[in-house]
Amino acid sequence: MTVASLAGGVGGVSVRWLLMTVEKAQNVAGAIVGVGIDRDTLVAQLFEQEGAALVRLARLFTDDRNAAEDLVQEAFIRLHKSAHRMRSQDKAAPYLRSIVINLARDHNRRGMMSLRHQEAVPAGTAPDAPEDRLLLNEEQMILLEDVRALSPRQRDCIFLRFYLELSEREIADTLKISPNSVKTHCRRGLASLREKIGGER
Repeated sequence: MTVASLAGGVGGVSVRWLLMTVEKAQNVAGAIVGVGIDRDTLVAQLFEQEGAALVRLARLFTDDRNAAEDLVQEAFIRLHKSAHRMRSQDKAAPYLRSIVINLARDHNRRGMMSLRHQEAVPAGTAPDAPEDRLLLNEEQMILLEDVRALSPRQRDCIFLRFYLELSEREIADTLKISPNSVKTHCRRGLASLREKIGGER
């Protein structure tokens, strides 16, 4: 069992949701002075390239599929609002990942459930339908919970390195730390996981 094996257990997202998110980002930011075609194009391109991966990243922090989609949608809205301040478009993807991680942390701290999820769940029923849960076997679920229990920086580095398969430089840009710090956090996180898994056997 490896951290990377979690990748096969997270469901995808619908094309309809992707299109709705791009449209919402453009509509929300449309009242901002200076919005132009470049900003719209950037959002659309990044959504095609990064949207599904960002939802999977958000779902590592929350088991609520609708909440994960909402967090990514909000990240793209913020990108659309602030893209004009970026010196390089290369910073857009790390910016999105950083926003998703920060929003997911806030979401978990507040113990929130997405509004769409609340409306869809009748009173007295289970909060999660099977298709809304991460598709993980028991061993993968235990590992995911162990990773979530790491220190925030170790957890973020492990998810980005072994789940999204980002380079150390990409992780450093996302978390605004040095590549050497990424190496250190990954090494310590893996050591903690090996110790915990070894102790559970």
